[in-house]
Amino acid sequence: MNILFIHQNFPGQFRHIAAHLARQPDVNVCAIGREHAPGLAGIRLYRYRPHRPASKETHPYARTFEEGVLHGQQVLRLLLDIKAKGYRPDVIVAHPGWGETLYAKQAFPDSKLIHFCEYYYRTDGADAGFDPEFPLTLNGAASIHSRNALHLLNLENCAAAITPTHWQHSLHPAAYQDKIKVIHEGIDTANLGPDPDAVLRLPNGQQLKAGDPVVTYVARNLEPYRGFHCFMRALPKILKEHPTCQVVVVGGDDVSYGSKPKDAPNWRTKLLRENQVDLSRVHFLGKVSYATYKKVLQVSAVHVYLTYPFVLSWSLLEALACGCQVIASDTAPVREVIQDGVNGWLVDFFDIGAMSERLLEALALPQKNQQLRHMARCKARDYSIEVGQRDYTSIILSSIRRDNSLEVSNSGIILY
Repeated sequence: MNILFIHQNFPGQFRHIAAHLARQPDVNVCAIGREHAPGLAGIRLYRYRPHRPASKETHPYARTFEEGVLHGQQVLRLLLDIKAKGYRPDVIVAHPGWGETLYAKQAFPDSKLIHFCEYYYRTDGADAGFDPEFPLTLNGAASIHSRNALHLLNLENCAAAITPTHWQHSLHPAAYQDKIKVIHEGIDTANLGPDPDAVLRLPNGQQLKAGDPVVTYVARNLEPYRGFHCFMRALPKILKEHPTCQVVVVGGDDVSYGSKPKDAPNWRTKLLRENQVDLSRVHFLGKVSYATYKKVLQVSAVHVYLTYPFVLSWSLLEALACGCQVIASDTAPVREVIQDGVNGWLVDFFDIGAMSERLLEALALPQKNQQLRHMARCKARDYSIEVGQRDYTSIILSSIRRDNSLEVSNSGIILY
């Protein structure tokens, strides 16, 4: 069986299932990714690069779609090249969000195409316009509406689709929801858990240990989409009222979602300027290794996870798997994972006072919530690698067809 994964940043969300399938007898796994994709040991990766960026003259509403066309065209050329060498995938599993698979069926019309449908944009009821500090403009709403043209084509082109949470599933048009299965790719719960002997060594040489009053916050990048502005505004009160607690912040200074502040180089600089905190107690680690990140979670007394109604972070699930006492925003899809007072605490995203009070209460009574920590670990098991592998494998096997008949010549592709 030939299985082809396509992901701009391969392996991305396909890390565990691709590695699992590559270990199976009689399964040949290959992948396509951009020139900067990290790849995965033991899996052949074909790299591509669009031959040009979207034109500056393209209407802003249509620029994302033009970028998708450019990605899709280059991947089509690559697909036709490997087809000419005799390769035929039975199944193509792809993240189509950047347009890579727009024309995959032109190369392999009889291969089953399974899409990872991560997010379908909405102008209300989701991330856009959620935060009144960053209101959605009419121009922004029009751009979002146009952006979904690519995602509608992706939904139309695939035989089946996957999305990680029920809330993300609900965002997609009703006409396509039957095609989409809710399958989370899974986290490595087997290698995550509490460690009473955990020690985190900070860059300044200070050591934090499991059991210390340590507040932790993690995001890929420190930005409003992940509630960094709310977290920073809560810190002055927390530091004042709990004079021995330490705060550890993990995340870069880039922007994954949204935009940079207009009056500062990054959100960390801006919010430190606006919120005076003792930097001998608030430690910004930047982007760290996975081993260090794991130690951060294991020494955490209280872990804060905040997000707009948007894609759920792996870090929330990994914090639960480590038995963290989690204080999270009462936003979708967090409510799928956190049941208030059972396996974590939910607070209003914008209620800085309530967040501070809940956090201080949790720090004051560290032994009170052992049952909550236990339930957090139990919930994380629902999102294990093994569950993800099982469900991904099921949808892949159920889609197999081995009839590739249509021939397409590479000579017909014109670069515009």
